[in-house]
Amino acid sequence: MSETTAPTASAPAGVVVAESATARGRRARIALRGLQVLLALFYVIASALPKLIAHASAVESFDELGWGSAGMYTIGVLELAGGAALLIPVLQSVAAMALGALMVGAFVVQVTVFDGQYAATPLILIVPLALIAWARRSHNADLVRLLKRQA
Repeated sequence: MSETTAPTASAPAGVVVAESATARGRRARIALRGLQVLLALFYVIASALPKLIAHASAVESFDELGWGSAGMYTIGVLELAGGAALLIPVLQSVAAMALGALMVGAFVVQVTVFDGQYAATPLILIVPLALIAWARRSHNADLVRLLKRQA
């Protein structure tokens, strides 16, 4: 089965169209969207919320880091914004890249400060975030056009 499409007004011959109308393409889009929703829920509820409500475990971790409540709230707001942005089409790719960068930082902190106790978690999260960033990369051009129009 060929991965190419017939020429259309929007895509020349030989170009793979990410928004394929095939059943396989629909399933892939649904799976990717489901992954985005799951990650958004994880970042908003399981990761950001404990920081933003100053749960004892989050306070203890950030005190051990020496970052205190300012660092805790900052990371919580970044995770909340990233989780929400995963659900906004024009921001999906950028949000996934930003959260991926945050996970690289989390990995470094886990290894250097907490002796790698939970270092696998950010590494595991980087994989689906990279997939989303790549799969939704066409939205980056849309975002640039939107920002240029606003300038």
